[in-house]
Amino acid sequence: MSLGDEQETSGGYGGTGQTRTRLPDRDGDAYGGPRRGRSSSRSLVTVVGVIVLLIAAIAFANRGSDDSAAPSDNTGSQPDAASTAASGDRPVQSGFAQDEKGAQSAAANYAVTLGSTGMFSKDSRHSIVNGIYTPAAAAKLQSAMDQAYSADFLSKMGLDANGNAPEGSTFVSRTVPVGTKVEQFSDTSAKVAVWYMGLIGMSGENSTDPVSSTWKTWTFDLQWADGDWKITADTQSNGPAPVPGDDRAASSDAISKAVEEYGGFTYAR
Repeated sequence: MSLGDEQETSGGYGGTGQTRTRLPDRDGDAYGGPRRGRSSSRSLVTVVGVIVLLIAAIAFANRGSDDSAAPSDNTGSQPDAASTAASGDRPVQSGFAQDEKGAQSAAANYAVTLGSTGMFSKDSRHSIVNGIYTPAAAAKLQSAMDQAYSADFLSKMGLDANGNAPEGSTFVSRTVPVGTKVEQFSDTSAKVAVWYMGLIGMSGENSTDPVSSTWKTWTFDLQWADGDWKITADTQSNGPAPVPGDDRAASSDAISKAVEEYGGFTYAR
């Protein structure tokens, strides 16, 4: 789940089978960067980083909109957020081809999984990490990540100790891969960079941290193990970020509705 053009790492790393991972900043957001206070009347806090295991920045203003149309009568055709949420199940269980395309698919899907809300709950986080990292890397990460995702950190994100959002609010954490690039490849190892946009924040009437976006590049060192690609190490860097458009920010209610109606992808490539 580094700033600028430099890559940052945290946790143990250095030798074969070890991992370097950017953990949540206790004073910042889960995507790795510190939060900066905005000088607005609403005192919004924007997310400007990404954990090696998550999230986002460039706030959407909490401005109402009349653009959202009434729900169609054909509600049965709407995606079920619970069934399509970024659970990581398919990437963890399906396996990927032992070639460059398979390595790219693995990296893209691991970015989706590590950027999901599942990382904020201990049980699901342990399952995700055990599923997509090598056993050696997972063993080094679990304890450090449990400490990083402390009750204090979750509280700063607006969540309770179990990673749940307040009643009436919707916590958003998603990564959306834009493209992948193979930097190194062999039959047994690969290094793949994933360019993605991240979303994170709390959507709700009383939220002081609205859902915001950020652009990052997540680079994964992969190893072929037990018939699948597994992560041995991962790092992140900022950008490249496109010029922001002129889109009008949606209201908090519109964002919550979109999150509920548009389930996140479990298979990115």
